[in-house]
Amino acid sequence: MSTAAVTVLLAGVLALQKSSGSDPSAHSAECRPTELLVPKCGAWFGAYVRHSKPDLEEKVLAYEKRIGRTLDIVYAYHDMSVDDGLEGTLLTEQEQRVGKERMLLLSWESKWWNGTPAQQPSWKQIASGALDETVIDVQAERIKKYGKPLFLSFDLEMDTRTPDNGTPAEYVAAYRHIHERFRELGVTNVVWAWVITGYTGHSELFRKLYPGDAYVDWIGYNQYNYYRCHKAKWQSFEQTQTASHDWIRKNLSDDKPLMLSEFGTADDPSKPKAQAEWYEEVPRVVKELDGVRAALQWNYRDPGPGCDLALARDESWKSLRKVAADPYFNQPRPRGT
Repeated sequence: MSTAAVTVLLAGVLALQKSSGSDPSAHSAECRPTELLVPKCGAWFGAYVRHSKPDLEEKVLAYEKRIGRTLDIVYAYHDMSVDDGLEGTLLTEQEQRVGKERMLLLSWESKWWNGTPAQQPSWKQIASGALDETVIDVQAERIKKYGKPLFLSFDLEMDTRTPDNGTPAEYVAAYRHIHERFRELGVTNVVWAWVITGYTGHSELFRKLYPGDAYVDWIGYNQYNYYRCHKAKWQSFEQTQTASHDWIRKNLSDDKPLMLSEFGTADDPSKPKAQAEWYEEVPRVVKELDGVRAALQWNYRDPGPGCDLALARDESWKSLRKVAADPYFNQPRPRGT
């Protein structure tokens, strides 16, 4: 997409944002977020938008045009590769441009996606400090230079990665090492998000994998209505979220801000309105879930046959547009975004 086309698209998005009443200047100062990016009067609305690294801005603007507003949070993934282009580069130029008017959630994975088996980072290796000079310190300095606060998640859904990646104790040690290394380097603009699947069958793993309150600012979980994918039955939005939420509140933290870091639903071709109706209940349910302060729609697929979770039809987009316009999801973003 040309620069001129991006400019025109951005102008359209900003016009839609103003027309939907989501102009942050309309909010009183008492609703402004905390230093840990917690909105005081509602919740953030964000998304993972399908993209390749170079076209992130283009894809985000196109998504925003369809929902009629600017996203609060844009979600992106990176590995821990060395000299492997954009995959191992936190805060690419595209991300920094997108981050001018939005917050970023960067998921940092202990992988080298295009690397050999011998190049794959391990939790034990990270915890030992062996990757400090080549990986950890390099990215810490990039984030420090960026200056603006952002969310950082290390190895989301780590409950699916043990024992292959190591033991829960090794994960905790790796997480704490990264956290401490950033602190030692004077990186103060990271908000630490610990993200699990939320699958309650992993409850004992969650306890062992939790790094501790001093190392976690937000707790996130990823729950979907898979329907047919993974041989799942149809579930409402409320059914997908409540059990995980209640378990976290009872067993991990009764006061940490919570993030629905990935939520979405498959389509039901036999019921064309089902996906749109599923999204309709999002605002009501989020308001009823204690401490949920961010919800990010997953507009992509999940691994496996029949696992497309993206919005499938115009009715679904119209429904999500109404969700995104709800006043609860239109909070004043941090100054400078």
